Amino acid sequence: GSDFFYSGADGNQGSPSLQHNMGATVFVQPLDLVKNRMQLSGQGSRAREYKTSLHAVVSILRNEGIRGIYTGLSAGLLRQATYTTTRLGIYTVLFEKMTKADGTPPNFFMKAMIGMTAGATGAFVGTPAEVALIRMTSDGRLPADQRRGYTNVFNALFRITKEEGVTTLWRGCIPTMARAVVVNAAQLASYSQSKQALMETGYFSDNIFLHFCASMISGLVTTAASMPVDIAKTRIQNMRMIDGKPEYKNGLDVLLKVVRNEGFFSLWKGFTPYYARLGPHTVLTFIFLEQMNKFYRIYFLDS
Repeated sequence: GSDFFYSGADGNQGSPSLQHNMGATVFVQPLDLVKNRMQLSGQGSRAREYKTSLHAVVSILRNEGIRGIYTGLSAGLLRQATYTTTRLGIYTVLFEKMTKADGTPPNFFMKAMIGMTAGATGAFVGTPAEVALIRMTSDGRLPADQRRGYTNVFNALFRITKEEGVTTLWRGCIPTMARAVVVNAAQLASYSQSKQALMETGYFSDNIFLHFCASMISGLVTTAASMPVDIAKTRIQNMRMIDGKPEYKNGLDVLLKVVRNEGFFSLWKGFTPYYARLGPHTVLTFIFLEQMNKFYRIYFLDS
């Protein structure tokens, strides 16, 4: 899901609960799977395995069945449990520390910094589940003799530790944390900027329609900004050793190889399923936040 945290004007968190996030994971798992397959599609060449996201869905259903589209669900649930719990905890603690004695919440800049710190820390803690998720969702595209065949997330974590060493669980943690920071910054900045620009056209007033349009733009900008970091993360976490050497040195090496071998726009492979995940979450979060702030102003400030 989205990596951003919000607080109402009274300092209460507007972010969804862990149960909400884990419930949402059941619905977004197929989107995650398609995004990961698209990002790994045509690796090292311009010949793509899947032409479009729809082609990927049809191929997966045809070759792996309805269960195939839910591969890696246990890893998706564990990622939410570790990632969401950590970032909620960190955000709440930092938010309370930055709130002044008279109850004044932190300013816009501080909220952004707290959100980015919490997102990056949560991403670090959630990386082992993320590695398991990437590997499990990508397994079905490989020939039968090359598949890793993890039975569930705990089997994946145990085998990765045993076969490749415990540090492999944190493979790609730098781009995973970078993505969390990029999503936070892009979401926050693009939402306020879009809202301001739309208001200045004179066609919008400060209502739900404005919040919806601004958050749709924000979701689009955030998706575009974070996808190159996301593809670097996906490729690193899925890579194998070739002649005893890792396939990629680091995230920058992934980006350079993708651009050189697959073309510049391949950095945005899987855009549709990624936006289908991030877009609605961004819209609902901002609308929820705006309504909370509105009711707070009406019932507390004006009373």
